Formats: sequence, structure tokens, C-alpha cells
Amino acid sequence: MIPSIAQCFALMEQYAMLPNIRAHSLMVGRVAARIGQGLARSGHTLSLELIVSSALLHDIAKTATLETELRHDELGREICLKHSLDELAEIVAEHVILKGGMPERCSEKEVVYYADKRVLHDQVVGLEARLDYILHRYGNGDEMLHTRIRQNFAQAHAIEERLFAELDFPPEELGTQLDRDLFRLEGFGA
Repeated sequence: MIPSIAQCFALMEQYAMLPNIRAHSLMVGRVAARIGQGLARSGHTLSLELIVSSALLHDIAKTATLETELRHDELGREICLKHSLDELAEIVAEHVILKGGMPERCSEKEVVYYADKRVLHDQVVGLEARLDYILHRYGNGDEMLHTRIRQNFAQAHAIEERLFAELDFPPEELGTQLDRDLFRLEGFGA
């Protein structure tokens, strides 16, 4: 099942998503929706509803995992499965690190993964700004961890190239491409 926007908001409440995490998730939803719309115009067959719902719920477990050793991507997958949101489960599970290498064509999963990498708190930023934040916030001064984080962002750069080869605007304009009323305009019924 793919949840509606209203159902996503209800799950955010149920799992006590902190306001800052909710604001981040809403912006990731807007970014992912804009990319998804552009890809659809380029002839890609993607589910905009799946993209938006997955983006809104990508951090559904973030609040519960703060101050713990639990991984919010793994717990988020479990939460999706618990609520019969099977279509979202793997997208949520892989929004931090994509498994399986680069696909031939980007799917909903890559769109959500990339959109998350472009949003710092609730602002659209370039990949390098987000990388700097991740290194500082989660790198713990561990060079091996820094290397893994940089490798993950190398994949994000590769996905950016692939996505924007299909879009009618460059990555630098992503923030200006967002429509504040996107969910209502596209019939998502927020």
C-alpha cells in the first residue's frame, strides 16, 4: 500500500517525529516530487505517489533512534513493513546507503536517496554542503568512516549526473524549482 499524504502525516504523529525532522522530511518530499515530475516529463515511468510518500517517511524512525545505536534506516524499514507499506520499505531502508550499485535507470529509490542528500535540515543545498555536514555530525573524526561517507557521496554525485541528464534544469537550480503548494497542486490532498 502507498499511503496518502494525510496518512504519512498521521504516521509522523504516531511516531512522534520531532518538528525539525518533520520539516526536513517535508522538504525532501518537495525535492523528490520535483525531480520525479521532471523525470516523468522525460518519459520515465515512475510513481510520484511512491516517491513522495517514501520521501515523507524516510526518517520515520529518526526520533526513536536518537541517542541510541539503532539505525534509523533499518528501523524505518521495519515500521513500513509493520504498517503494510511494503512498497516503501526498501526505499526507506536504502535512503542512507544504496545497495547493489548503480542501476541502468534511476527508480523511485534513487530519487528519494538523492533528494535526502540535497536537503540540510530544511534547506536545499549542494551535495558538498551536505557532505561537509555529515562528516562533521556523524564522522566522529574516524578516517575510515570518513572514507565510507565520501564513497557514499561519490554515488550521490553519479546519481545526480544521471538524473540531471534527463531533467530540464541543472542541479544548481533545484531549490528555485520547488513549488510551495506542490502537494495540493498535484492532487496529493495534504
